[in-house]
Amino acid sequence: MKYNRVVLKLSGEALAGEQGYGIDPIIIQSIAKQIKELIDLEVEVAIVVGGGNIWRGMAGSAKGMDRATADYMGMLATVMNSLALQDSLETMGVETRVQTSIEMRQVAEPYIRRKAIRHLQKKRVVIFAAGTGNPYFSTDTTSALRAAEIEAEVILMAKNNVDGVYSADPRVNKDAKKYDTLTYMDVLKDGLQVMDSTASSLCMDNDIPLVVFSITEEGNIKRAVLGEEIGTFVKGK
Repeated sequence: MKYNRVVLKLSGEALAGEQGYGIDPIIIQSIAKQIKELIDLEVEVAIVVGGGNIWRGMAGSAKGMDRATADYMGMLATVMNSLALQDSLETMGVETRVQTSIEMRQVAEPYIRRKAIRHLQKKRVVIFAAGTGNPYFSTDTTSALRAAEIEAEVILMAKNNVDGVYSADPRVNKDAKKYDTLTYMDVLKDGLQVMDSTASSLCMDNDIPLVVFSITEEGNIKRAVLGEEIGTFVKGK
């Protein structure tokens, strides 16, 4: 293995499949199967799931909703996605724990750094839900923050609509150039839509590399962990 402890960032849209909203059980099962492959290889896996397939705080705010309220609703959407993923993993025999930044003990553990690391050492998958617990911060920032806290070796950013980082949206601009490698300084300087600036700065400051790749092809998560050249590799420094 190139990486022994990873943070896997899944967008909410990745769980929706072709329908574009909600949770597609077939997609969830496919992702869970790929995660199980990593556990079988004794890789320590932490996951951060977005909530865009159910609710987007920014969209609610743009329509006149209080931004903090809209963001808290988005955090609850990530909990729903996390529980769905946990259920799918456990049906495959993978021990999984959901830890939330907003306390809700009836459905998940509160986030405790030392406990999360202990779960990982016992080869349990840990899913970090409810973002950072604060409005105005994205799940990209959550990924960077949790990766730094648990000392993950890499963030694997699985996308459902692109296979890496491009100079422009390849679905709109056919001349968009795909990058094989970048630095976080390039990302910030050129305004590339990889992560938000807070997340990128956090990763750069803590020297956490990032691999951006497509999740639509089964086996790509394993390939990324093995260190194969897929997608785009963003260097920490």
